[in-house]
Amino acid sequence: MNFSKVAGKNNQHKVTVYALSTCVWCKMTKQYLKDNDIEYEYVDVDLCDEKDKEKIREHILSKGGALSYPTIIIDDNILITGFRKDKFKEILGV
Repeated sequence: MNFSKVAGKNNQHKVTVYALSTCVWCKMTKQYLKDNDIEYEYVDVDLCDEKDKEKIREHILSKGGALSYPTIIIDDNILITGFRKDKFKEILGV
């Protein structure tokens, strides 16, 4: 699966965003991270092939998440579902 990387000065956390290309909340999440200069990688799940979609579903579920987008995983152990500025501020310090 092809992740796209967005560079940012705030790169002390590994931030991965699972999104849908047509989802307004996903777009808002990516824009919020970019506006706050947070480095992150993302993949638009709906544009992946079925094999990759299944891997993504398994990964999200293994972290205790629901299959809802956007799903953000920080440092491989913190899972946020939805556009949650409060959580981003708390965890990423923005």
